[in-house]
Amino acid sequence: MEYVRLGKSNLMISRVAMGAMSLSKIGDDEAAAVLVRNAYNQGINFFDTSRSTPDCEKLLGDSIGDIRVSVMITTKTSAQSGAEILSDCELSLSAMHTDYIDLYQYESDSFVPEEKGIDGIYSSLLMLKESGKIKSIGFATQDLDAAEKAVRCGLYDALQFPFSMLSPDATRQLVKLCEENDVGFIAMQPLCGGVVENIPLAFGFLHQYENVIPLWGVQSQEELDQVLYFNEHPPVIDEKFHEDVERIRMFFN
Repeated sequence: MEYVRLGKSNLMISRVAMGAMSLSKIGDDEAAAVLVRNAYNQGINFFDTSRSTPDCEKLLGDSIGDIRVSVMITTKTSAQSGAEILSDCELSLSAMHTDYIDLYQYESDSFVPEEKGIDGIYSSLLMLKESGKIKSIGFATQDLDAAEKAVRCGLYDALQFPFSMLSPDATRQLVKLCEENDVGFIAMQPLCGGVVENIPLAFGFLHQYENVIPLWGVQSQEELDQVLYFNEHPPVIDEKFHEDVERIRMFFN
């Protein structure tokens, strides 16, 4: 497993990340814990969840208790005020049985919290960072304009945004913008919400971008094994590979 620094943060994370927002869909708490531990034992040290799925926060926390210092966890909040940010963070810390969050992401498709905003959101994020309750600050969105603003403002260590082989050229430019500004790029929906079924192509496409961390929302050992196999045996990026990617892009676009 390869590990890279996530943007301006000091977090060294695996280039394969596990989305934990669907752990509750597994339907068995023990099976969910086994899946998380298997991912960790095979080199994955970065796990993503959200306050919007509190059951999944708890399942993740239950799964990593004795290995907490060896993993990086990120969760998200969509709180509408500084006070709500502080409250959400405490709830997440309690749910995950930890006293700090490695990457705390603000999630919004409507606005980007500013350093001295009257809403107090970013100042509360800074307060949490200064107190050690969060290590790094990120921004998560599905809105391109908001994403670009977050990257350019210089306040965020990482951006989480949809990115797959079907993404438009504007998203590729966003990836480049993140690289130029030393902002980590976490790619949500690497299979475009299940539309892309060719995992080797999907994996190979994203693996070309050294600053991109795909967030694989695996729900079974079989899915985890597939992702890890292609991490160890990435497809050859040659003319045929590019032709296959373009053919699929043209089909869906």
